Amino acid sequence: MTFRPAPLRAATALAAVFIAARVLYRVLFNGAGIGAPLLLDLPPLRLPAPYTHVVLLGPVSAPGVWAAVVSALPIAATILAFGLLNAWVDVARGFVHLARRGPLQGVARMLVVAWSALPALADAVTSVRLAFRLRGERFGPRALVPILERTLEHAARVAAALELRGFGSRGSSMSKDDDGGPLQVRDATFRIGDTELRVADFEPRPGTVSVLTGPTGSGKSTILRGVAGLLSHVDGGAVAGTVRVSGLDRVATPPRETARLVGVVLQNPRAAFATTRVRDEIALALDLRGVSAADSKARVQDIADRIGVSALLDRTISTLSAGEATLVAIAAAVVEQPALLLVDEPLADLDTTARARVIAALRSLARDADICVIVAEHRAQALVPIADFWWAIRDGTLVPSAAPSPSPSPAEVQTAVVPKAGSAPVLTARSLSVHRDGKPLVRDASFTLHRGEVKALVGPNGAGKSSVLVALALGGGKGVGGLIERGTAGPGTSDGGRVALVPDASDDLFTRDTVAAELQAAERRLARRKEAVPLPPGFAAAHLERLRGNAGMPIGHEHPRDLSAGERRILAIALQTLDRPRVLLIDEPTRGLDPEARSAVAAALRAAATHGAAVLIATHDHSFAHGLGARILPMRNGVAPAAELTPAESAATVPAVSAQPFAVPRYLGRLPDVPAKKTLRRIRLSRPVELTVLAVANLVAFGAFCWPLLAAALPTDAAAALPYAALAIAPVAAVAVVVSLDGSVRSAHTMALLGVLAAVGSAVRVASTGVGGVEAVFILLVLAGRASGARFGLLLGAATIALSSALWGGIGPWTPFQVFACAWVGAGAGLLPKRVRGKAELAMLCAYGVVASYLFGLLTNLWFWPFAVGAGTGISYVPGAPLGANLSSFLLYSLLTSTAGWDTLRAVTTVVGIVVVGRAILAALRRVKPVSGGTSASGRASQTESSAAAEARHQLTP
Repeated sequence: MTFRPAPLRAATALAAVFIAARVLYRVLFNGAGIGAPLLLDLPPLRLPAPYTHVVLLGPVSAPGVWAAVVSALPIAATILAFGLLNAWVDVARGFVHLARRGPLQGVARMLVVAWSALPALADAVTSVRLAFRLRGERFGPRALVPILERTLEHAARVAAALELRGFGSRGSSMSKDDDGGPLQVRDATFRIGDTELRVADFEPRPGTVSVLTGPTGSGKSTILRGVAGLLSHVDGGAVAGTVRVSGLDRVATPPRETARLVGVVLQNPRAAFATTRVRDEIALALDLRGVSAADSKARVQDIADRIGVSALLDRTISTLSAGEATLVAIAAAVVEQPALLLVDEPLADLDTTARARVIAALRSLARDADICVIVAEHRAQALVPIADFWWAIRDGTLVPSAAPSPSPSPAEVQTAVVPKAGSAPVLTARSLSVHRDGKPLVRDASFTLHRGEVKALVGPNGAGKSSVLVALALGGGKGVGGLIERGTAGPGTSDGGRVALVPDASDDLFTRDTVAAELQAAERRLARRKEAVPLPPGFAAAHLERLRGNAGMPIGHEHPRDLSAGERRILAIALQTLDRPRVLLIDEPTRGLDPEARSAVAAALRAAATHGAAVLIATHDHSFAHGLGARILPMRNGVAPAAELTPAESAATVPAVSAQPFAVPRYLGRLPDVPAKKTLRRIRLSRPVELTVLAVANLVAFGAFCWPLLAAALPTDAAAALPYAALAIAPVAAVAVVVSLDGSVRSAHTMALLGVLAAVGSAVRVASTGVGGVEAVFILLVLAGRASGARFGLLLGAATIALSSALWGGIGPWTPFQVFACAWVGAGAGLLPKRVRGKAELAMLCAYGVVASYLFGLLTNLWFWPFAVGAGTGISYVPGAPLGANLSSFLLYSLLTSTAGWDTLRAVTTVVGIVVVGRAILAALRRVKPVSGGTSASGRASQTESSAAAEARHQLTP
């Protein structure tokens, strides 16, 4: 148990504010004039009817102020007690323990996902903020759309990972061991949207490595997801023909039931991690199966030793490099020693050293652990030393193929452009250094860029390449040292020397929901610049046409994030080069691209150089840099130019693994099976019982909110006990609601989406704490409840409060009341008329947001009003007084302290948010709305093509 001072500090500040507020109420209403000495002699002011009993101001004395302070101490002590408890109890770890066993596994696991999503959300905010600066746009409400798009994609990946690890499994499906091998695919078709792939005969054997190749968008990932079970059971696609994994029918068996038989490493594994620590991530499949903590710890240590990641076990997921994250993902996929391992693009974004370690690990798994390994990869040449079989996708069909040629080149090798002697540079960096949070990212970078020149920063992961590009694009700033000079503007430039950057996460540059809208927005930004000349119609579209060449890229109403990887990269380059920048910087231009797409990107970069731009790229793809005719600028440990790279670092392909240059432990035999431990069953109520519990619990909670008004109808003795009864009943009602809804979190997609949105809501809520009612969290609750229904909105509101309270240590007696209030806001949006669409829908949601804001304020004020004001003022709660008298006092208190200020600002904020981003966020939420899970009686997938397939389509066809 570790003491954390932050919750105690927050509680101390809150207790001090409460005491100050109590004194203020005493002075404002009736004064505080007990005894002497007199501090202030304020003239009293009696209010008109119906508030004639209320007197504002009056004499203020030292004993009166002290009496007010003393009256506030019991509540202040309660706040401090909760702060001390929060300081000693790690609530986030409590989520993890509840997720492993007990009756609340669904909600607890959702909160674990939410907690782990917070770093990803922080990264999304940072990346989108950078993208807005790069596009010349102000970071404001519109930024919520790309941030949400990015976090929803994170939710989709987490959902797939959870499904593959066995979330929701009944443990009934096991291998029939019919000697058919780990995988049998005969006369099968895999379909998602308009994409259809055919596989006639594909039966890889144990202990072999099979590599799938094919152009970007050909469907390599679609086949892997079809074999894994995601295509037909999660993505909304369909599989026909014979597809059997370890003897089980893939179409009839969801992936959660084959988690022990099939291990899967998805693209960009860091985006699919569902926990915060490496140890927990590797153990996730064991925890979901109910393996005891001791057995799970031993198995995780063993598998980490064998894969070579034991030194990373106590690291936080967000601190891993790309290569480390891939190895951790492999360890998590094989912790149960499956017969089949599917790996999608494991070498993307890795430097030579990291690629060699990953390749060695895959080789060891196949040769020593007898696992059947199937890899889909663009950088296929690097896998030649370990691959046993090669397959390629041609014309929509998977066919046997041969190993790629030894020296694949994305484009014909170009001669490097040498600047003319005496030509003035357009950009010069001298002794450039970059620091972040006190950590040096770049120590000494010095180079010059000339018109028409192409240079390539090359070096290992973590060398500082991306940091250099960002510093150059932003022109320095906080944490940046050294000198950045821009040369004299030359002919052909339109803005006097703009430096444009296409970042590694180039999708964050997209802020509209269609390609055409992105191009139109870029034209408007260009037209608003000083001395801008009128643009001809279709100027941006024509520019994109020139860059894309023969790529055949759509430019209509397609969502930018639904394009292929190469198309998205070209669109990002087009947006950043529309104004003919003097310098074009691009980070990892070939990530996830096949040779044809890389050629298209290379042509776009050469076109930019031909028009006079200086081009600087940061890449691990040495063959692309040489094919582009770039002058190589080596970088290592934050220094550029560094000493010449070693042959291994500068090679275009990975050295043969047979030389064993990296110490990757070998498997010495299969690990023994780990039995699942008997766990408490989750409580799953029948629908009528669930609705009854929900209705009763919410009614009881409403009574707890209204206890000051209900007390007038009770005998004096009962009325005196009512405040304590309300404080006790509210958390019990909250638990009852959570228990009844826990069974609703049985879908991995629902759990991941709830968790990620709860993380978004919590971050927004914590960020707006103390900002006078400007609470953007209502925007999310209203829109999410509208898009996904009342049940989802109820859970999201409750989870947002639970997570945000744990995040800042704000759990206290007020928490269950806040849980219900926010849950009702989300649920109410889901109960609005369904058929309303378009502008009428936004108008309806705005009206609901106003009503919800004021009702939220009234309810949260009502239960706390007697505690906040105390006794002896003109607006105090008076036990036994008539209902009308207490109600009038409460309404005056609420008007002065909340309704006229906080609640009105909350309503305005909600309306403005819905008007500005409501349509786009609703569209984004509906694109990933959870679809019905499970299988029908015949065992066929019951899911149909849905909005969830939109995310799948741009992931499935790299």
